[in-house]
Amino acid sequence: MGMSAIDYLGWSATFVFVASYFCSRSSALRRTQMAGALMWILYGSLMRAYPVVVANVLVLGAAAWTGRAAARG
Repeated sequence: MGMSAIDYLGWSATFVFVASYFCSRSSALRRTQMAGALMWILYGSLMRAYPVVVANVLVLGAAAWTGRAAARG
């Protein structure tokens, strides 16, 4: 049995999440976190895994909030 498109999305989201640990600049870290969170939100929605969706909405919000605060100085 092969992997579905949803499986590929989940594995891709995992890769992006792990890649965020290699970001040396905080702005790159936040962008990577936000991209990964969006992928997990889509994955969780497709799988009807609402705890995954909620957790990543929170991650997305936190990354956006801290990014905006950093941009303001």
